[in-house]
Amino acid sequence: PNISQPCRQGSMLAARLIARSFNCFSSKFHSLPTFHDHRKMKINLIPLLEDNYGYLIIDESTNVGAVVDPVTPDTVLKAVATSGVNVNQVLTTHHHWDHAGGNEELNSKKPGMTFYGGDDRIGALNKKVVHNETFSIGSMKVTCYETPCHTTGHICYFLEGEGADPAVFTGDTLFAGGCGRFFEGTAPQMYRALIEVLSGLPDNTRVYCGHEYTAQNLKFAKHVEPHNTDILAMIEEVTKKRKAGEPTIPTTIGLEKKINPFMRVKEDAVQKFAGNTDPVEVMRIIREAKDHFRG
Repeated sequence: PNISQPCRQGSMLAARLIARSFNCFSSKFHSLPTFHDHRKMKINLIPLLEDNYGYLIIDESTNVGAVVDPVTPDTVLKAVATSGVNVNQVLTTHHHWDHAGGNEELNSKKPGMTFYGGDDRIGALNKKVVHNETFSIGSMKVTCYETPCHTTGHICYFLEGEGADPAVFTGDTLFAGGCGRFFEGTAPQMYRALIEVLSGLPDNTRVYCGHEYTAQNLKFAKHVEPHNTDILAMIEEVTKKRKAGEPTIPTTIGLEKKINPFMRVKEDAVQKFAGNTDPVEVMRIIREAKDHFRG
């Protein structure tokens, strides 16, 4: 599979310009900041902390934008200033400090913003959302999906618009090749989140998750399905990207269905690994196996 996106050459050039404004990404960031063109919408991937990602969403028709999980506000505000976009919305996926920990500081540095989220533990929260609630970022429609398990108040944000390629911001629910730990939830909840909710999104939906965990996730995916050629091909591509300092995000919903064992709990090979044919129980078994995996 090829996880490179359209307009790669222009996107990488723009990313390098932003990297220079950040005083050289190689010494400060775990990955290269990148732009991703969704036609009428652009998404700026912003590396934060040791392996986190924040995002700047830009609706090109209105020059209105929003930020996702801006844990280090100064870095995110620099990206906003560089883009020249008007940003007054913050989408928070869940309450953990490495996602919501910058909200209060951001609110003090840029007052008047709307902070969306699904958990009262999220700092600066002033617009609590529920399942299937919608709002707009410029001309883009945002649908909120409750995906409790990693945390009880976790929200994934699905973006779509006329003429734009769809995107979903999955925080720590769905990762490239993996899923989040069940810190505050159960296997049935993660099954619902991944199989009943996120798997139902269009296959071309690009997945923007919260961390650069792909390489390790794919080691486990190969452990579960050693003969899955999609996983093997993805490992080759991810290895090249990480050697170049490039992010492995985004993937797509369609690709995750091919490489992610937690999206494949109904597949014979994954059920054989788990020694069980109940997909919910398979979800529990392989998550427990991943928690102890040291490959």
